[in-house]
Amino acid sequence: MSTEKGQLSIHTENFLPIIKKWLYSDRDIFVRELISNCCDAVAKRRMVGEVPQDYSPRVTVRVDKEHRILSFADNGVGMTAEEVRKYINQVAFSGANDFMEKYKDSGEQIIGHFGLGFYSAFMVAEKVRIDTLSCLPGATGVTWESDGSVEYSMEDAPLDEVGTTVTLYVNEESDEFLDEYKIKDIIRKYCSFMPTPIYCEAAGQEEKAEAHEHEDGCECEECKEDEAEAREDKAPEMLNTPNPLYLKAPKDCTEEDYKKFYRDTFHEWEEPLFWIHLNADYPFNLHGILYFPRLKNDFSANEGQVKLYSNQVFIADNIKEIIPEFLLLLKGVVDCPDLPLNVSRSFLQNDGYVRKLSDYIARKVADRLTGMFKNEREQYQAYWKDIHPFVKYGCLRDNKFYDRMKDALVYKTSKGEYVTLTEYLDKAKETHENKVYYAGDEDRQANTVGLYEERGMDVVVMGTPIDISFMQFIESNVKDVHFARVDADIANALRDKDAAIDADMTGKLEEMFKWAVEDGNLKIRLEPLVNAETPAVLLLDENMRRYQEAMRMWGNGGMPEFPLERTLVLNSQHPLVKNLAGRAQDDTAKDICLQLTDLAEMAQQPLPAERMNAFITRSLRLMTELATD
Repeated sequence: MSTEKGQLSIHTENFLPIIKKWLYSDRDIFVRELISNCCDAVAKRRMVGEVPQDYSPRVTVRVDKEHRILSFADNGVGMTAEEVRKYINQVAFSGANDFMEKYKDSGEQIIGHFGLGFYSAFMVAEKVRIDTLSCLPGATGVTWESDGSVEYSMEDAPLDEVGTTVTLYVNEESDEFLDEYKIKDIIRKYCSFMPTPIYCEAAGQEEKAEAHEHEDGCECEECKEDEAEAREDKAPEMLNTPNPLYLKAPKDCTEEDYKKFYRDTFHEWEEPLFWIHLNADYPFNLHGILYFPRLKNDFSANEGQVKLYSNQVFIADNIKEIIPEFLLLLKGVVDCPDLPLNVSRSFLQNDGYVRKLSDYIARKVADRLTGMFKNEREQYQAYWKDIHPFVKYGCLRDNKFYDRMKDALVYKTSKGEYVTLTEYLDKAKETHENKVYYAGDEDRQANTVGLYEERGMDVVVMGTPIDISFMQFIESNVKDVHFARVDADIANALRDKDAAIDADMTGKLEEMFKWAVEDGNLKIRLEPLVNAETPAVLLLDENMRRYQEAMRMWGNGGMPEFPLERTLVLNSQHPLVKNLAGRAQDDTAKDICLQLTDLAEMAQQPLPAERMNAFITRSLRLMTELATD
């Protein structure tokens, strides 16, 4: 045919400028779109008719920096002139949709589509050329060109190989896309799992390297080996994995397969704890693998990455409308073939299918964890120290997830055991009064924890930032259950019920400590403790302390902190307390009062520098007095 010129069938001349600037948020997305079309063409060729026995499908991206050319070639189905007019010139028609309608009963999956995806090329190109030869018998090659306006030209071309090559003449603003390594990185980002082998090569590479100084045509073994090595060195590297692990049946995957996929996909060398293989055809067409890495106790510091694909084509990382927010602490790959490649946030937020899909993924994760708890509890507990921030965060963010997980929530005790809330309360019916006693810092609070352990009472460890919110969540969801830190109050089991309190002794000690400590926010209380070796315990109001900790964590907006209500409980059974009650208000009595107060506070937190210096000086003074008596 003679050269055909015309205008694209679009409604406005501003269409291509809009494509260039606004259709895609990331300019490098054009690589994904053009390679998707290439893979689509390869899939179509297999379906249209017979292919040669030696047919080896491939997509080749070629970078020619000197001539400012970037090309995308496939050996797929190709197009006739009429198909170019329909699928390229008439943007309103979708080649993939027409093709799927024609071959809907074939069972094949089609990745991309001709149409808007092709026009993303104009984001970086000042001119685009298509050279294509259809696989249909007797087809003639076609060349199509456009400079980014609504004008195009099309003519016959003497092409020998079936397939399509899209050539981009890169504009001055897009030099970065003429870097071979940049293009390879983009291909790995978007096309890692596309089903057709993808290669990238740079123009100007020599066909073979000179091996040594033997004469041309030498057929010695050394020359043959060197020539083979040279060919291997020069062969382009396949940049993708056409048959990714997540598309296989779990029974066909080994533990090493899963670990290798994790290393290769996320460039992580620390092995994951375990994984969940998603493999469903109903009610959703969904495949993927979610990995549980070792999480930090501070859940906010964890950086997960869940890659979302549609038919092996990368869409984006961490799409919270599809992947529940708390699952974004994990690492993984999720492929949802029914999702379109280019979707808006508003579509995702308002689409009922997407919400059901998100719920389904969360349910499968909960099923895996609860199944492990029931059938592999010992292993589950071994993982708990690493996964508990994720599980707790999931309960806070998703009530359905909590409903499924609530019976599998375990609490580590100060003895290193793991118990559920039900198991804890069943054991503590006689002593705990539906209270769960916990330590925020089991090392610093070891002395107080010891008082509980002596009475056979379990103390759970709740020492991570998320535990403040998690405890309040459990209290609001489980009737009559309250958490109390070991220094929030004196449990009944720690009191000596047979010992009487001397009212005169109480009054005298209250007066002495107020005189010595000079702290208007400190209350003094006398209690007969079962453990006679502990002279004093400092108690902090649970609700006020939680409030202050939350304010420090999330910010208080410049508001001043309220004074924390503190109560110094003196053990009326301890000899030092009894002795102090009989002393006059002298310097030694003052030192003892201050010393007992500081020691009780040091069991909770470090003293400020000024008070620490005073404590050391006072300790030396008391020891000197004792040594010289």
